[in-house]
Amino acid sequence: SGALVYFIYSVLCFVPSYQQIPRRCATQEALRAKECCPSWEGDGSPCGASSGRGFCKDVEVPDQPDGPQYPFSGLDDREKWPLVFYNRTCQCTGNFMGFSCADCKFGYFGVNCNEKRESIRRNVFHLSRAERIRLVSYLNLAKQTTSSDYVVATGTYQEMENGSNPMFADVSSYDVFVWMHYYVSRNALLGGPGNVWTDVDFAHWGPAFLPWHRVYLLHWEHEIRKLTGDMSFTIPYWDWRDAQGCDVCTDELMGGRSPQDPSLLSPGSVFSSWRVLCSRAADYDDRGMLCDAGGEGPLRRNPGNHNRNVVERLPTSAEVEFTLSLINYDTGAVDRGANMSFRNTLEGFGDPQTGLGNSSHMSMHAALHVFMNGSMSSVQGSANDPIFLLHHAFVDSIYEQWLRRHRPSPSQYPDSDAPIGHNSEYHMVPFLPLHRNRDFFISSKDLGYEYSYLLDANQRLAESMRPYLEELQDVWPWLLLAGLCGGIAAVTTAAAVLTAKRRYGGSSWLRVNKWKDLFALPEREPLICSGDTEETKARNYNTTI
Repeated sequence: SGALVYFIYSVLCFVPSYQQIPRRCATQEALRAKECCPSWEGDGSPCGASSGRGFCKDVEVPDQPDGPQYPFSGLDDREKWPLVFYNRTCQCTGNFMGFSCADCKFGYFGVNCNEKRESIRRNVFHLSRAERIRLVSYLNLAKQTTSSDYVVATGTYQEMENGSNPMFADVSSYDVFVWMHYYVSRNALLGGPGNVWTDVDFAHWGPAFLPWHRVYLLHWEHEIRKLTGDMSFTIPYWDWRDAQGCDVCTDELMGGRSPQDPSLLSPGSVFSSWRVLCSRAADYDDRGMLCDAGGEGPLRRNPGNHNRNVVERLPTSAEVEFTLSLINYDTGAVDRGANMSFRNTLEGFGDPQTGLGNSSHMSMHAALHVFMNGSMSSVQGSANDPIFLLHHAFVDSIYEQWLRRHRPSPSQYPDSDAPIGHNSEYHMVPFLPLHRNRDFFISSKDLGYEYSYLLDANQRLAESMRPYLEELQDVWPWLLLAGLCGGIAAVTTAAAVLTAKRRYGGSSWLRVNKWKDLFALPEREPLICSGDTEETKARNYNTTI
């Protein structure tokens, strides 16, 4: 089952992810020059240098030692990211960001990136009907639209003959992010079929787990905004505390269960037609190659029918609170064995009741993946399932709560000796533009977003009323029209009555009783108890009192 796959991978230290390359840097010329400094379309200069947006600069990588989990050097394209591919990239200035400095830093908007705005990520069940429809539509649009900015690598740099033979593939905007989550945590290819190193992951099993996924969601949110033009879009979260099942598994949201096959999605959901990629990591390992970005079958999910020896149940409120109470961000070797580590416990390898690492059962973040028992349970392919986004948004909100509660100093994030990819100054694999892990060991408010359930009381009240007001906004024209029609009808009726009174004056048929009788229908007083007929022997409203 999917849960067993996830368990085996976790025991073997296996969890792949992705790499995306800007389309304009996926050329033979750029790869040979090892330079990714595309021109900004606004002025035609590299990195928008002529407009002061940025400049092309040598990449500086840290030299702090990594932990012992990965004992190799120079064997994997992700080492000292991004030097294997590029040693010069755009360094953006001010509030500008992006591989060509064409975008704004997170939290900034406008042509000149000088409009600071805070976005709100909301509980998916608090969205209005229109917002729920919009969410599903945007996800499906991203799945069906080829990315205009990025391609994905289908070969190693060595297989590309050091850039002479570029190996890249077009994928959808959604699948760029699926590929990223495969590439960042894939096994290291040591050469030849089946020759891999499993104890390596550049975004899991270490302190970068939370900052990396924070950046991942921010970029995903940013891509949806660019694709749709909806700058107000935010990723909703699924609050899974104390849930008894998959509350979001409905056709209105993330897709219900197929009545024909419990491991597939209902044909009433648009997600039932989706095809996954990069989910067969074991096959790629056996062949000693990267995922080829080809379709691999339908999205699968069978929530609740997982291996109970791996995950007993979904996380509880008490377990979340215990996790939040842990003072230290990470401890010891800052890997899956870390004791009393907030990061390790939230990730799911520390016991959420004792804080001890290398727990015999998975919990918290990992528990959700196992519980879904399908595409979500195979970590390398987990981002194929759109529930991944809702789940990780809530994980990120717990991370945000911890940051606000404990206000850690930057020194809490390890500078050295963390698993490869996790030291504070390491560039996150495989992001271009470049981001360092420690830069996202900060509050979400500094990055321009907030969670609705973390607002103060007055703001939460306003938020709770918002979907109802939006629904009312959608129907108010019809209510207004109905009111106008009713008013016109009332005025017309009154005018008719007045006209009739003037015309007939004191005619006897206009007396009140006669006027009523004109519209009266014959009846046999059905609400009065009577034993006279069979029709009135049955119970009615009066007899039920």
